[in-house]
Amino acid sequence: MKTVDCIIVGAGVNSLVAAAVLARAGRKVLVLERLDRVGGSHASAELHPGYRFDTAMTSVGWMPPALGRQLRLSRHGLKVHWAGMPLLAMERDGHSLPLWRDERRTMRSLRLLSARDAERWPAFCALAARLAGFLRSAYMLPAPQVPDPGWGDAWTLVKLGLKARGLGRAEMMELLRVLPLSASDWLDEWFESNLLKGALGAGGVQNVDLGPQAAGTALGLLHQHVGAAVGDIRPVGFVRGGMARLGEALAAAAQAAGATIELNSSVASVLVRSGQAAGVVLANGRDIKASTVVSGLDPKQTLLELVGGDWLEPGFVRRVNNIRGAGIASRVHLALDGLPAFPDVPSGGMDALGRISISPSLEYVERAHDCAKYGRMSDAPVLEAVIPSLSDPSLAPPGCHVMSVSVQYTPYKLRAGAWDAQRSAALRDTVIELLDAHIPGLRARIQAAVVFTPADFEREFGAPRGNLYHADLTLDQILFMRPIAGWAQYRTPVHGLYLCGPANHPGAGTMGVSGYHAARAVLRNKA
Repeated sequence: MKTVDCIIVGAGVNSLVAAAVLARAGRKVLVLERLDRVGGSHASAELHPGYRFDTAMTSVGWMPPALGRQLRLSRHGLKVHWAGMPLLAMERDGHSLPLWRDERRTMRSLRLLSARDAERWPAFCALAARLAGFLRSAYMLPAPQVPDPGWGDAWTLVKLGLKARGLGRAEMMELLRVLPLSASDWLDEWFESNLLKGALGAGGVQNVDLGPQAAGTALGLLHQHVGAAVGDIRPVGFVRGGMARLGEALAAAAQAAGATIELNSSVASVLVRSGQAAGVVLANGRDIKASTVVSGLDPKQTLLELVGGDWLEPGFVRRVNNIRGAGIASRVHLALDGLPAFPDVPSGGMDALGRISISPSLEYVERAHDCAKYGRMSDAPVLEAVIPSLSDPSLAPPGCHVMSVSVQYTPYKLRAGAWDAQRSAALRDTVIELLDAHIPGLRARIQAAVVFTPADFEREFGAPRGNLYHADLTLDQILFMRPIAGWAQYRTPVHGLYLCGPANHPGAGTMGVSGYHAARAVLRNKA
């Protein structure tokens, strides 16, 4: 029977970061991945001959630069291109509103719609950057234990208090006021252009089953801005060579530190002896011993399936079962034989393109969500498309392009029945028709289309109920309440068993931070 210090379940981004940090600290680490590749939902595949797509995650989120430097990711081949035009908001007639990283260029774009919005843009960007900066500080710290904080938790609270004091009294009050607001209410306070508000508001509800009028969605909008420079609203980064390169770079970092990675190794259960993690059993019956097990799977799968309820209090099981986060987004991948025209994008501007947004007003986004509330796909969904081949021609044949479209809202559970080929085809047709209405000539460029629904994400990547982020990021599921109150520090009731996936603090879109904090928790408790 093999024995190691730490077993990491899964080889997603957070798991690989945890493995690298623990291995660098001298632990004997074994990563077990059920698939034949690393990276989890950060995956790339040739879905049509010559066309390579990022099948699930289509752009990178925020990773603290210090973490990237610590793991030497650039040395291991990771290169990221950040879009100079993060957002291109489209209208049905083909006209558009470009939002640039350079706020002065954005102001020039906005003046064509609203002189008032153009003048207010710098102040909004500055405030968003400062408020998101506080969230960034909170995300860089492990969530404090509330209630009954220990000395470490008290120090975390002191540091958060100092960061809050740095905002100043007025802006701290503004943060407390804004966080529970709806994205609609907050944006209505600042702007009058429906196109601008729709494009920004769609960011507040990404991958959550909420409309922009729901309380707390302003938090989602600020979360999208964490780590960004002033004016760079909803930054977009593309990994050179495809998102799979991120997992490969992290795996190389972990292996360079001494970790071992075994693919095609599905964990069937976590061994527990007298309330202490003792290792795992693989699906093939093989036992591996370890005093520490760190799971990158979601809390429900880890605790209720791999461990089982015998080792858990009924009240704890109930709270785990109540973690919210059914999948609500799909992807439609399009192989294009060329690039359609974007008349409002200046010459050379397409090379800077990040997201193409089809969410022309807050009301449009809210109506799209209304359909999801009743278990239906919307006839007019919210779309956000990327064309990573603009900055990375290696992804498609010469002169051709790959377009990946995120579709919101597509419920995991449809009232009419389960996702099947017919419903996926209906979604594909809806998306292509809507895209062609906003980007004239696009339909004629399409050589192939491949759809990934929440059911596909669950089957292909093990995403719980089709949610790539494992749990919704909402006011009642953040900081010390993520994944559940009282257990926000990566530990579980089973001693030696830790959680490191995106259902933990700080959550979705913060690449590797949950894994880093989980590894630090292991090292603190084993010191």
